Amino acid sequence: MIKTSELRSKEVINVNDGQRLGLIKDIELDLAQGKIEAIIVPGEKKIFSIFSGKDDLIIQWEQIERIGKDVILVDLDDFTLPDSNFTE
Repeated sequence: MIKTSELRSKEVINVNDGQRLGLIKDIELDLAQGKIEAIIVPGEKKIFSIFSGKDDLIIQWEQIERIGKDVILVDLDDFTLPDSNFTE
């Protein structure tokens, strides 16, 4: 069994392209059924948007492939981070 606090310290990686998505920012829970619905990874960082969450990436629990010691592998088809500074 894993604690939700342990989930927040793991890096989220897309298995389709190896892209690092970041650390978990929040978790959506279904309290009635007692299960995790989704994990939330911060989206694009903006200098003056401290409380902004509109660009956050919501990953449904069903999209999680594997939870390892240090990482969480997710299956996101055709996903690219917005405003990536990486050039090919």
